[in-house]
Amino acid sequence: MSFSAHDLLWLLLPLAAFSGWAVARVEQRRQSKKSLDLPAAYFRGLNFLLNEQPDKAIEVFVQVLEVNSDTVETHLALGNLFRRRGEVERAIRIHQNLIARPSLDKEQRTQALLELGQDYLKAGLFDRAENLFLELAELRLHAEPALMQLRYIYQQEKDWEKAIGATRRLARLSGKNFDSVIAQYQCELAESALARGGRGAAREALKAALTSDPQCVRASILLGDLEALEGRHREAIAAWRRIEEQDPHYLGEVADRLASSFRALGDENGLYAYFHEALTRHGGTGIALTFAQIVREREGTEAAEKFVVDWLRRNPNVHGLHRLIEFNLEEASGTAREDLNLLQGIIEGLREQALGYSCVKCGFRGKTLHWQCPSCNRWNTIKPVAEEP
Repeated sequence: MSFSAHDLLWLLLPLAAFSGWAVARVEQRRQSKKSLDLPAAYFRGLNFLLNEQPDKAIEVFVQVLEVNSDTVETHLALGNLFRRRGEVERAIRIHQNLIARPSLDKEQRTQALLELGQDYLKAGLFDRAENLFLELAELRLHAEPALMQLRYIYQQEKDWEKAIGATRRLARLSGKNFDSVIAQYQCELAESALARGGRGAAREALKAALTSDPQCVRASILLGDLEALEGRHREAIAAWRRIEEQDPHYLGEVADRLASSFRALGDENGLYAYFHEALTRHGGTGIALTFAQIVREREGTEAAEKFVVDWLRRNPNVHGLHRLIEFNLEEASGTAREDLNLLQGIIEGLREQALGYSCVKCGFRGKTLHWQCPSCNRWNTIKPVAEEP
């Protein structure tokens, strides 16, 4: 990406002015030692700038401007501007040049290292960035932003063990609570273990997640899935029921799974009682739709239809209407069936628009439940849209 003269004028003109002053001072003291004609270089840089050749102007001014305690901030600002505008190679060169100067004090050098690490990160050079941030994390200066960048790198690389270690160090250093984020990393470890067939490792990771954050809904969902997978349906039900206390917005996510485990135990009475009580306590579309199916199996289609109609009067929504049409289609025929099929198609389109998930922080909407928002990258901020009270 090239720079326009207008975009850089605010930075280059002060840089040029300071360069002119520096040139006069340096020329008086070190004229005999300089092989570069500094005044000529200064005016050459201005000429490039006025002729809308900012790239060449920058190269000249960087050469002219001696790195010292008075000019470090200018170099850092110039490097940051390059990085923001996508000129990462130039940003790297400027920050590397700063670090190579023995005259920098500790604060200036660590600041330049931090900026260089961010350059590498922007360029996708994660290994180099990680090495610099690890070095900075051992220092007191800029350790906190370095650890935050390490968290980002480990998340991108899905190295969850290192992410947990960096986050715990960040929590100790900053005094902030990252327990809910650490629990999410442990859930990631559990999912990886399950994908490899390591149920024991997955169980340990999920227990660790619930220890880190007892309110971790994701850990309860995964633990219930694991218990059901191993045929421990009573334990699976207990794990999923915990979601009521953690965040009932997510209870609809496991409604069908809860019903399946109750049925696997042959506990039809417990199934009916639990969903009836859960619907009374929390409401929610997922719970209501599952309960409608339970009523149908227990008392017949007519009773299920009556429940859905009564529920729709209190909570008008396309999901309940869609379920009601499904029940009626089973007994309809002829023209009535054709009309219902047409209506079902229309309702299905509306239902697809209403279903989904939304981030409570940035407003991102999607069809899939993400535990880390793809837009703002925050954890635990996406909730089911259909389960809003």
